[in-house]
Amino acid sequence: MNDIDEKALIKQAKRGEKRAAAEIYKRNYEAVFHFISYRVGGRSTAEDLTADVFIKMLENLETYQHRGRPLVAWLYTIARNLVIDHYRQNDKSETLPIKDNLLAGEHGHPPEVMEQHRSRNCFRRALYHLTEPQRSVITHKILDERTTNETASIMGKSERAVRSLQYRALQALEKALEEENCV
Repeated sequence: MNDIDEKALIKQAKRGEKRAAAEIYKRNYEAVFHFISYRVGGRSTAEDLTADVFIKMLENLETYQHRGRPLVAWLYTIARNLVIDHYRQNDKSETLPIKDNLLAGEHGHPPEVMEQHRSRNCFRRALYHLTEPQRSVITHKILDERTTNETASIMGKSERAVRSLQYRALQALEKALEEENCV
């Protein structure tokens, strides 16, 4: 997304232009959804929390100030806080129900679907062994397939720091996957 376009969209949305707010939502929904879905168990929970992110964005857009980072970085901060609140309220980690993915159109025979769920849950548990910056770099660089430059911008770090963090995160993830018996 072009930085100038994003700034213009934000100004328009702050003025109450619904088209601009809808465009911000359209451009950022998938990234925010993925960010949340790697942190919570169920698809419906991830969808609900993603919707809450954009509600919070609209409620607080007037206070948003561009500080050289893309808007999605602010959305990730909102998302991270909502995920933390979600776990505080529920005081337990969720499992990924089979029904959610079957309803979402995943195909396969029941043993294959169950193995996909086991793998996702195992990976999600392993992610929680990492620090939040390590989880973020894994999410942005590997799961969302962002460039080092994009990840650095989102995280407010230099490209060198992102590469170093990614290296340490992958080492920690490998160890966590072993601890969770995922490999």
